[in-house]
Amino acid sequence: MAESTGNSQAINRWITRNAGGESIMAKAFVLIETTVGRTKEVATALNDLKGMTSVNAVTGPYDVIAIIEAETLNEIGDIVTQVIHPIPGISRTVTCLAV
Repeated sequence: MAESTGNSQAINRWITRNAGGESIMAKAFVLIETTVGRTKEVATALNDLKGMTSVNAVTGPYDVIAIIEAETLNEIGDIVTQVIHPIPGISRTVTCLAV
């Protein structure tokens, strides 16, 4: 577990600094499966959240793809687990971090 924490901290440091030492945003794509008939409702709820840069209903194995930005990867994790997961109609998410 300590290795995972160390790697997460290193990734946070790497992603929040560019070559000039300036702060940049962490970005993630959240792939969302919704319960039947709730896609539009979920997309509307996501659009109202701080940190969302894009929310799209899509076809395929996922129903909605949201793009979120935050200061750190930890903030991305908090948004996904504490803000997105509780939205009624969401059955499953997969979060892909941009590198």
